[in-house]
Amino acid sequence: QVQLVESGGGSVQAGGSLRLSCAASGRTFSNYAMGWFRQAPGKEREFAAGISRSGVSTSLADSVKGRFSISRDNVRNTVYLQMNSLQPEDTAVYYCAARIGRPSRGTYSEVDEYDLWGQGTQVTVSS
Repeated sequence: QVQLVESGGGSVQAGGSLRLSCAASGRTFSNYAMGWFRQAPGKEREFAAGISRSGVSTSLADSVKGRFSISRDNVRNTVYLQMNSLQPEDTAVYYCAARIGRPSRGTYSEVDEYDLWGQGTQVTVSS
């Protein structure tokens, strides 16, 4: 059974950086398109970044373009979200997601396009 475990969240001041990691168990990590989503209090879960199985293709939400980047290491079974120039509006619980059991070509940006979710990690940005 595949599991996703996020880490790297925390509290930073505006302008700071954090790198989130999501470690996946199992031997077929390279078969899964992966994504990062976030959910602020009282708001719906929203897409932040996605990456294809190989890592060649990535996509970012407009709100994080130029500040965030997504990458993956298929040897370490880990996907990363590098977050720079953080702002208070980036405060949210960040979730890692995997697309499992369905064909994966390219990147995906909708919640219902993913099948497995991590437990989330809190990111708090103070002004």
